[in-house]
Amino acid sequence: MLERELLRSEGGRARELLAARGVEGSLFDRWTALDAERRSLLGELEALQSRRNEESKEIGRLKSRGEDAAARIAAVGEIKETIGALEERVAGVDRELVDVEMGFPNLPHESVPRGADESANRVERVVGEPRAFDFEPRAHWDLGPELGILDFERAAKLTGARFAVYFGLGARLERALVNFMLDLHTAQHGYTEVLPPFLVNAETLTATGQLPKFEQDLFKLEPSGYYLIPTAEVPVTNLHSGETLAEADLPRRYVAFTPCFRAEAGSYGKDVRGLIRQHQFQKVELVQLTTPETSYEALAELTGHAERVLQLLELPYRVVCLASGDMSFASAKTYDLEVWLPGQDAYREISSCSNCTSFQARRAGIRYRPEGGGKPRPVHTLNGSGLAVGRTLVAVLENYQQADGSIVVPTVLRPFLGVDRIPAP
Repeated sequence: MLERELLRSEGGRARELLAARGVEGSLFDRWTALDAERRSLLGELEALQSRRNEESKEIGRLKSRGEDAAARIAAVGEIKETIGALEERVAGVDRELVDVEMGFPNLPHESVPRGADESANRVERVVGEPRAFDFEPRAHWDLGPELGILDFERAAKLTGARFAVYFGLGARLERALVNFMLDLHTAQHGYTEVLPPFLVNAETLTATGQLPKFEQDLFKLEPSGYYLIPTAEVPVTNLHSGETLAEADLPRRYVAFTPCFRAEAGSYGKDVRGLIRQHQFQKVELVQLTTPETSYEALAELTGHAERVLQLLELPYRVVCLASGDMSFASAKTYDLEVWLPGQDAYREISSCSNCTSFQARRAGIRYRPEGGGKPRPVHTLNGSGLAVGRTLVAVLENYQQADGSIVVPTVLRPFLGVDRIPAP
C-alpha cells in the first residue's frame, strides 16, 4: 500500500507514476476527492466534538449553581446525534478510500524503463553463449515423454490440462534441483530455510498484494476460505506481519521450497504445452526484509544469488529490467532472469527478483525500530525465485540433450542425482 501522505504531498508525481503503471487518472482523481472529503468531515467532526465538550462543561457549571440546564442538555443531545451521523459518513468514506488505495500498484523506481508492456523491457546483460548443436534441438515436451520421465497425458487424466506427472529420473532430477538450490542458498548465501504452510488466509494474500485485485488467479478452498499459495513469497513475507523488528536484526533472509498453485486466469491459452505455465509447479523462493536505505543493494544481491544457480548449472541466460507496465503489482523494480531454451529458440523467464519497497510491509504491518531512535518505520520487502524448479528442469533437458536422445547431467547436480546421464530410450 502506498503512503497516504506521499499521495497528498506529491500528487502530481504520484499521478504520473501511477499512469506509468496503467492506472487511469480518473481513479487518482477519485482518491483525491475522497481524501479531501474525509479531511473536511474530520474537521467538522473535531469542531462538533469541541463544541460538545464545551457545552457539557457549561451544563456542569449550571447544575453546580442550581440553575436550569435543560436547554443545554437538549443542545448536547442534538450535537451527539450530528456527531454520530458524521462518524458514519467518515467510516463510509474511509472504506471507499481504502478500496481505491488497494487498487493502486507500487510506484516504479526512477531507474525502471517506462512502457506499457514487455516491449519496453531493457536487457541489462547476457551471460553465457547458447550451445551450438550439430542436430536439431528438441523441446522438453517431446524429450520428457520419450525418455519416460514426464507424462502430460496421465496428468490430464488425473486432473486436467496444465499438470504433469514426473517418473523415475524425472522426479529425481526435480528433487536434485531442489536440494542443490536449498543447499546453495543456505550454506553459501546466508538464508534461513523455512517450510511454511501451503494454505493461507485472505489477510495474508492481501498483505502481499494478490488480493483483492487478483483473486481470479488464485485457487480458493471452500468452505474454509483458505487459498492455495501462488508462491512462497506470500507466507514467508508475512512471517513477521504485525511485528516491529530491531534494526540490528535486519536484513532477514529466508529461503523456502514449496509447491505453487495458479489458476492462470489471464493467460488465455499462452504456453499450453509442457512445463512452462502449469497450474501446479515447484519453486525455491528467496525473501529478504531490509531497511529502506539498503533495499536496492539487497535487490542486486538477491538477483546475484538467483543468477548463481544458473551459473553453476552452466546455463546461458540474460538479465532483463522490466518496464513499468510489465512489473508485478507490488514491485517497484524487477529484474527477470531469462534462461536460453534451445528447443524453443528463445529466452524464457526462470526468475523474477523484485524490490517491493514498503508497499507490502505497510499492508502487513511489518516495521523496524531504527537504532538511532525515532518512530518505527516500515521495512522494505524483496523476493525472487531461486529458481523456479520445473523451468530449471526444462532448461537442463533442452540445453544438455544429446543426439542419441540422452541427457547429460550438469556436473554440479551429479552428487545430488547419483548419475551423470539420463539414458536414451
